[in-house]
Amino acid sequence: MKWSHLFGKTHEGTTERLLQLAGGYFASYILTGYFVKHFLSRDPGFPGMSGIQFLLYSTLISSFFCVSLVIIWKWYKFKSNNFTTVLGITMPKEFLYIIPSGVLTAVIIPTTTLLYTFKGVSVMVAMIIMRASVIIASRLVDTIQIHQGILRKKVYWEENVAILFAIGAISLKLVLGKHGGFDFLNNFAFMTIFLSYIISYAIRIYIMNYYKNTRPKNVIYDYKGFFAIEQISASATIVIATVIILTVAAAPGSVIGQFQEAFHNPHPKWALAALGGIPFGIGAFFSVFLFMFKGRTATFAGLSNRLTSLIAGTCATILAAQLIPSKHMPKQEDWIALLFVLIAVFFLGLSEKKRTKELLAAREIETEEDDKNAKSS
Repeated sequence: MKWSHLFGKTHEGTTERLLQLAGGYFASYILTGYFVKHFLSRDPGFPGMSGIQFLLYSTLISSFFCVSLVIIWKWYKFKSNNFTTVLGITMPKEFLYIIPSGVLTAVIIPTTTLLYTFKGVSVMVAMIIMRASVIIASRLVDTIQIHQGILRKKVYWEENVAILFAIGAISLKLVLGKHGGFDFLNNFAFMTIFLSYIISYAIRIYIMNYYKNTRPKNVIYDYKGFFAIEQISASATIVIATVIILTVAAAPGSVIGQFQEAFHNPHPKWALAALGGIPFGIGAFFSVFLFMFKGRTATFAGLSNRLTSLIAGTCATILAAQLIPSKHMPKQEDWIALLFVLIAVFFLGLSEKKRTKELLAAREIETEEDDKNAKSS
């Protein structure tokens, strides 16, 4: 199976390719969101797993799934014009920051699920906090890289307006939604995990955009190779961390204790939960490629990624309401927030039209029509 078969004849950096990536992420995220609700549901006939159990079973298979594909497709053969030697090993110089990005990914994956496990914090509220923080981090990365001279594109006013509506949608759900009075700021465990999540994510977004924005025009932009090395590094880190966690002494009720219990006494439906992690693995491809989308700012890419997940999350909620007895349809504030999201998408679309014209004028991208004309001539 070739990557080109998934995307037909669309070209790198075009709006058509952007829509295909967003569509793939949208579909995979709906399934990911639903399976979290399905396996954690305690309704009769449902698994009723704990967050730690689902984290263990689904994460290991999703990581293995990603690594298996990048090895089969040989994406690990990273293309670079710049090499260095470390401890006698010659490697692409980009590995010096891509491998750390993989380690950060290994932090992001478990902390995402761990934030769902706190009593008094709904999955909705946890997702709201994480999405808002990533959108803000993406905008800060652009500000920093513009100041450093790494990013030579400006952030359009339409992108900034889209951010305001996206944050408005998120704030609306946080203010109007019930979160049980959980004191986020004064809960040490929650804040430790959250800060680990957002700091890792912010640095990772910086690294992805550093790679994207420092490619000379005559040097290949190997985003598939970036993804492969990052995922291999992340999986290796996860395996090492898992071995360490399983061998240390831990109290039975602690997070590590629950992790060890989930491993030594697996849930009867652990295999199904492992398979349920595959959509998350598929979504990782689309998610990273949206963040690294050619010719776009971190602000635009971060919004494209998070807005897609916001809409998909609403769809996952609707799907869960139809299939899981205890789940309910989105509330009024959810629908209002969705309207805000769609307005943000509208402004993002305006930005995309301007950016495409800019990139075409600079010959940074080509359309299918350009390709046909080149071949005919």
